[in-house]
Amino acid sequence: MATTYEFPSDLLAGQEELHQVRAELSALLKRLPWSVEPMDGFSDDTGWRKVERPASPGWTEDEQAEVEKLRRREHELAVFVSTHRFWAELAATDRVDARTRLKHAHQETEQTEKE
Repeated sequence: MATTYEFPSDLLAGQEELHQVRAELSALLKRLPWSVEPMDGFSDDTGWRKVERPASPGWTEDEQAEVEKLRRREHELAVFVSTHRFWAELAATDRVDARTRLKHAHQETEQTEKE
């Protein structure tokens, strides 16, 4: 039978916010132009695959600030989750399994709520 862990509520909240921040950052980066700075478009078919990019207007100062804010928050949350006191309470041999379960705890909660 799989081991269950009693994760502290602040650790669960930190992990959930980390998921949200990463999703928000990923969605933002997909919407933004491919280059931070204005760049001409290009086409290169000399490599193993053809690469094409349209001209990029670059990112606005607001877009750059938003990306930086999300990256900074992502870093803060990753440090909080990975250095949480909970990990010291576990045997070293259980930490990888517990960390994996924490990463998917929100999925398990959603599944339980549906049932």
